[in-house]
Amino acid sequence: MAGTDLKTTTTGADVAAFLDAVPDPRRRDEGYEIEALHRRVTGLAPRMWGPSIVGYGSYDYTYESGQSGTWCRGGFSPRKAALTVYLMGSFDDIDAGAKADALFDRLGPHSTGKSCLYIKRLEKVDAGVLEELVTLSWQAMNARWPA
Repeated sequence: MAGTDLKTTTTGADVAAFLDAVPDPRRRDEGYEIEALHRRVTGLAPRMWGPSIVGYGSYDYTYESGQSGTWCRGGFSPRKAALTVYLMGSFDDIDAGAKADALFDRLGPHSTGKSCLYIKRLEKVDAGVLEELVTLSWQAMNARWPA
């Protein structure tokens, strides 16, 4: 990974052991639910990225600045404050953006940050809509960075 200081990379850590060790039972269960959702969408087994991110697939990127690295195409982290879902796909395309906006409107209680969807209680969001968002993001990643 020339030209980067990225500290979060794949590890050999066991995903099930990580999820089993999540202290809050509700968040642990949510972790397993979102893990199953990602397996359905991606068809891939998860890998740990750093100590707390469960990721699926990978892609290599290089910014105009020359910074480069490898990152997961999608994933999640069952953090204490919120379940964080990494929606790496760009919704910049007009059709994808409109579809994503409509899905976010129907999802239920959540907040967003750059490439992050924060969910405080998985049971309060629409699981089907969440799966559609993860699928849309996965499709966008595969279109932009073919495997």
